[in-house]
Amino acid sequence: MRFGYSLGSLATGAFGTVPGLLLLPYLTDTLGVAAGLAGLLVFLPKAWDVVVNPLVGRLSDRTRTRWGARRPYLIGGGLSLAVLFAAIFAAPFGSRLGPAAAYVAVAFLMTATAFAFFQVPYVAMPAEMTEGYAERTRLMTWRIAVLAFAILVSGGVAPLIRDAAGGGLSGYRWMGIFVASLIAAGAVGAFVGTRAAPTGRVEQSESSLRAQLAVAARNRPFRALLLCFVVQTVGIAAMLAGVQYFADHVLHRHGATTILFVCFVGPALLVMPVWRRVSERMGKRRGFIAASLLFAVGALGAAAAPVLPVAAVYLVTALVGCGYAGQQVFALSMLPDTIAYDAYRTGRRQAGVFTGIWTAGETLGLALGPQIFGLVLQIFGYLPSSGDLVVDQPDRAELGVLLGFTVVPAIVVAAALVLFRGYDLTEQRLAAAAAS
Repeated sequence: MRFGYSLGSLATGAFGTVPGLLLLPYLTDTLGVAAGLAGLLVFLPKAWDVVVNPLVGRLSDRTRTRWGARRPYLIGGGLSLAVLFAAIFAAPFGSRLGPAAAYVAVAFLMTATAFAFFQVPYVAMPAEMTEGYAERTRLMTWRIAVLAFAILVSGGVAPLIRDAAGGGLSGYRWMGIFVASLIAAGAVGAFVGTRAAPTGRVEQSESSLRAQLAVAARNRPFRALLLCFVVQTVGIAAMLAGVQYFADHVLHRHGATTILFVCFVGPALLVMPVWRRVSERMGKRRGFIAASLLFAVGALGAAAAPVLPVAAVYLVTALVGCGYAGQQVFALSMLPDTIAYDAYRTGRRQAGVFTGIWTAGETLGLALGPQIFGLVLQIFGYLPSSGDLVVDQPDRAELGVLLGFTVVPAIVVAAALVLFRGYDLTEQRLAAAAAS
């Protein structure tokens, strides 16, 4: 059951990674869109999900089928997501700036909507699959391991496929087909792999978005975790958006994008057991803080890339990846704890309400990250290009790439911990709530 559920991370990892990694360069360096406008085109469709996700959560809470409330969305939303993702990079208008930019914006909007119908029910399932405090950490360890694998494969292989297919529009089309296949495999795998999983009964669901927000606001641990996680996601997404630019304009190495991704994600697969032991000894809260600080320290270290050997930059990137893995494990294992706490406290099981708001916040963070990175590029004078035209960037643009990839994410991730101070949900407190 753990492995079957975790296969859904093939879809979430691929969609969460590739647009953040390659969509901004696709717009600025292939379609010739200005960096500020490109960041806006990446931001707006995901901002739309902030509205859609809570609605999907409420809809999945109310769904009654022989497959349960959540699983139908895994297959329907997941396969729709795969088809629409490939469409983003189909570029039927070629490199004509206006029509191509509009097409990408609409296609990405539709894809983001399909992702909401997969992601929200998928994230809701752990709170209904198990009542165990430690079991949720084990379940999330499996999920994050597959997520790390999905990020490694999609983020590492996608640029290679693009380049092997000749780059440009043709290369991006083949890359889109590859990632779409990975998404489809994850959706089908999660649907089949959870056929025997327990499905919690939803006794009552809130009738409006305003009521949903009120429920979340009354859950202090959820509120603190959500705010911190969303802000940290902004920093992580900004760093992700800058990988291609960092490889090209700071490291000045062809193919460094894939190596950076391997260094970022590869160690994460190895440190999962370590973070689980940290959870057992220190607790989830302290583990999350430690992982966040590790990420921030590593990101600041990468700011010295212009004077470091390339091998040292890759090692620092691996340190960032270890911190990122811990952040994900602890945050996603604390989320079902907060949902269970609400169910014990109120007597109502409505995981979709919380995961709808959670994924809306996460999506907003993923959208703001590239937007912020794009604005940094715009401020520092980054020059767009189209087709095979290669533009020499001014020195200040390269400085903008460096700061946007390192200092900005480090500050955002570390500062977000201030918002986490209100999280006080422990295993003992959760057990007490269950017994009352």
